[in-house]
Amino acid sequence: MTATLDSLPDGSVTSPRGFSAAAAHAGLKADGAPDVALLVSATSCATAGVFTRNAVRAAPVLYDADLLSERPGRVRAVAMNARVANACTGAAGLDAARAMAQAAEQAAGLPPRTALVLSTGVIGVPLPVAPVADGLRQAAARLSAEGGADAARAIMTTDTRPKHCAVRLDTPSGAITVGGIAKGAGMIHPDLATLLAVLTTDAVAEPATLAPLLHRVADRTFNAISVDGDTSTNDTVLLLANGTSGVDPARDGALWTQFEAAVQQVARTLALAIVADGEGATKVLEIHVVGGTSEKAAREIGRAIARSTLVKTAIYGADPNWGRVLAAAGAAGVPLTVDRLTLQAAEGDEWLTLATGGATANPDLGRARSVFQQKTIRLRLDLGVGRAEAVVWTCDLTPDYVRINADYTS
Repeated sequence: MTATLDSLPDGSVTSPRGFSAAAAHAGLKADGAPDVALLVSATSCATAGVFTRNAVRAAPVLYDADLLSERPGRVRAVAMNARVANACTGAAGLDAARAMAQAAEQAAGLPPRTALVLSTGVIGVPLPVAPVADGLRQAAARLSAEGGADAARAIMTTDTRPKHCAVRLDTPSGAITVGGIAKGAGMIHPDLATLLAVLTTDAVAEPATLAPLLHRVADRTFNAISVDGDTSTNDTVLLLANGTSGVDPARDGALWTQFEAAVQQVARTLALAIVADGEGATKVLEIHVVGGTSEKAAREIGRAIARSTLVKTAIYGADPNWGRVLAAAGAAGVPLTVDRLTLQAAEGDEWLTLATGGATANPDLGRARSVFQQKTIRLRLDLGVGRAEAVVWTCDLTPDYVRINADYTS
């Protein structure tokens, strides 16, 4: 079955049919900006979730994981807030998450246990339930199919810009739309990060097939980015399918593959927007690891390079210190054949070889420095032992990152 995939201008989480959203100010952000958002589906959604692997899980993560284990096909809404993570808040925090969900359900006139909750912000601070509930009531009163971008703004913390996009998959049976919003700028590392993402689609789907699809997509997008190597307590990626298009991609194997590609394109766009907006970031680094024995092994090596402070500071300083990259790869805990390693950097459409056989290739230093001065730097590390590959993205580490996080709570 042939299908075409197109990006939608100004697309968002409400681009798929049957979804509406709105934002409101609940008093959590001191500047009066929107800090609470509500997303609602006109019908029940098959829903899948991927959550942080941090052992210290925030109350919204615990609440959502429990609700999805019980009712993965009955979700109708997602309530979101910024500035307060509702993490490390004990039993009272779980009660607050439950109260937030109930407030969203009541405000939107939905059945009980049909709303999920997402929170982001400072850890250890109690969630002010009454103001958040009031904000959700305000949002429910102005739900709109154009409200997705406002929801993206409401969940921003140290983000400098909202993150939203959507694509349309045109099939012989009709069009399927996939949209999404996300937030994240710091405390970003694989196995998610302090990121929240909500993906929506009007495709027909079942939770049993949606869940493995989301895990595959997350591994290649949200789990393939790193800003600072810290894994958060609140990481959540949700995928909601409300079926309003009437198109069931699971009925055709080729169409299901194309549908997964559409979801992955939205997730990848949002993930790269998070890296580009990393706290204090001035450059983006793409690490393409090829020649691995498995995709997992290649990704682990890419992650090790991405979380290396020495690599990230070299990127900031435009220093083509290729030895730091190989050293970081060697620390990944993945067996390497050193004399088969080749490291290259993209120079336009060509590749400048920095190291080969695990040793210097004596590159022209002027050309190498010029490459490392680019806003987007692409490295390719060939392990020389197989055919598997993976891509990981990160950003540079700058003095502004230290400044932002030195006074985060104040």
